Amino acid sequence: MLSYLLGWVTGLIILLLEKDNSFVRFHAMQSIVVFGVLTLLTIIVSIVPFIYGLLLSVLNIVGVVLWIVLMIKAYQHERFELPVASELTKNLLNK
Repeated sequence: MLSYLLGWVTGLIILLLEKDNSFVRFHAMQSIVVFGVLTLLTIIVSIVPFIYGLLLSVLNIVGVVLWIVLMIKAYQHERFELPVASELTKNLLNK
């Protein structure tokens, strides 16, 4: 659950600190992937001013919903896999 607390930042910290627990490492890497992509999309959207307001609102809502769902699933000790992010997460962890 802590992997999602501050988005990709806590995911990165926990990934660097935890070496053995695959469940914790999975959620840490998924946090980095999901919230890293959302951060990059927010930066890209902010460059295009005429769609900034609408897309930023959508990205913020998606981010909050994902944050809540992923924290709850991790707290319940469920390996909740997001469709695209979980495959990328698994590939990054296996390197």
